[in-house]
Amino acid sequence: MEQKLHIVGGGMAGSEAAWQAANRGVKVVIHEMRPKVKTFAHRTENLGEMVCSNSFRSDDHEQNAVGLLHWEMLQAGGLIMDTAYKHRLPAGGALAVDRDPFAQAVTDALHAHENVQISHEEITELPDDGHWIFATGPLTSEGLGRAIQEETGADRLAFFDAIAPIVYAESIDMSVAWLQSRYDKGETEEERKAYINCPMTKDQYEAFIDALLAADKTEFHEGETAGYFDGCLPIEVMAERGRETLRHGPMKPVGLTNPHNPEQKAYAVVQLRRDNALGTLYNIVGFQTKMKYGAQAAVFKMIPGLENASFARLGGIHRNTFINSPTLLDDQMRLRSKPNIRFAGQVTGVEGYVESSAMGLLAGRMAAAEMLGATLPTVPQDTAHGALIHHITGGAEAKTFQPMNVNFGLFRPLEEKVKGGRRGRKDRYKLYTDRAKADWQAWLAAQ
Repeated sequence: MEQKLHIVGGGMAGSEAAWQAANRGVKVVIHEMRPKVKTFAHRTENLGEMVCSNSFRSDDHEQNAVGLLHWEMLQAGGLIMDTAYKHRLPAGGALAVDRDPFAQAVTDALHAHENVQISHEEITELPDDGHWIFATGPLTSEGLGRAIQEETGADRLAFFDAIAPIVYAESIDMSVAWLQSRYDKGETEEERKAYINCPMTKDQYEAFIDALLAADKTEFHEGETAGYFDGCLPIEVMAERGRETLRHGPMKPVGLTNPHNPEQKAYAVVQLRRDNALGTLYNIVGFQTKMKYGAQAAVFKMIPGLENASFARLGGIHRNTFINSPTLLDDQMRLRSKPNIRFAGQVTGVEGYVESSAMGLLAGRMAAAEMLGATLPTVPQDTAHGALIHHITGGAEAKTFQPMNVNFGLFRPLEEKVKGGRRGRKDRYKLYTDRAKADWQAWLAAQ
């Protein structure tokens, strides 16, 4: 009987894992519970649907660890990254995509693959046999969550992810707002004007912070603790840390000049990034929120230029789930107690679309190699993929394990000494990425 690789979850990680395994000749079944079982955040039944943001963050593969991860995935024939570039939107130095066509293209590619079958059903148990990858992401269903908890013998670790609102472009007052990327970053005029900027005076900023702190927020059920991943903090939580926190974070005014009033520097600036190719939708950058819907509309309309804003989607908050990978997974991403099962994506304790996809890429290749009787070379630790998998499968401290974005702090130190300062930092990052690229290409060539 022909072996099949079963992948639970059709998000970024599951889609990428399926693509990698299928391209190696393995028959794959993707088990995606939507649309039969819906989630709080998803709007469609498409695979690879983006929920929290439409950005894959920095695309600088010489100076940024996530940009390096982009590059490595492209070199490995990654479906998610290749599709992202095909549906890219102007976003300065970031890689943002037109989210609906992106997800549709991922879905179409997997449907068209001769080795891929898609089954719309909920899996609520951890099987004892067969080859499985669980890539259920932050919205793991309650039934499956219970099964994972029972198997691992530990309480599920959980934190909360917040979603930013999306505004109709036509409702933004461009006599107040203007188009500009911070520091005019971008190679083309379109890139240099990728963001809509809404300026605030000091009085407007103070009033906004007051309203933000006083607004009705989503309350958690008894027994739930509201832990947050630092990369996706609700703006109210940031504001609670200090009145100036937002002004030094997502609302920082540096690198921007208001053409309506060039001589007056804004005290704070709210930025909106294009959310679709048509330019009809913009999301408010860094404005993840747990405010209740009615409060959101009132508070966000205090932003100059958004007084008459219409919202295509308001923000929200949802529970995220991940396992303690350093204690539960081996270096092949297999569950130690059930080696026929691998985990991939955010459930392993990586954070972000790119990192989740990268772990799907590795899990798919590892599972395919095992099923085909081959030995996959060890992922080089000095690559972005290697730094991540080393972190989650043993490099991190198990007692304090929390979701992590890829960053150069996960990389082993360089052998050569590099001087300090900004110039030195740039040189150091370039050495990190050069080393990683050479090792990654050698790893791919060895397969």
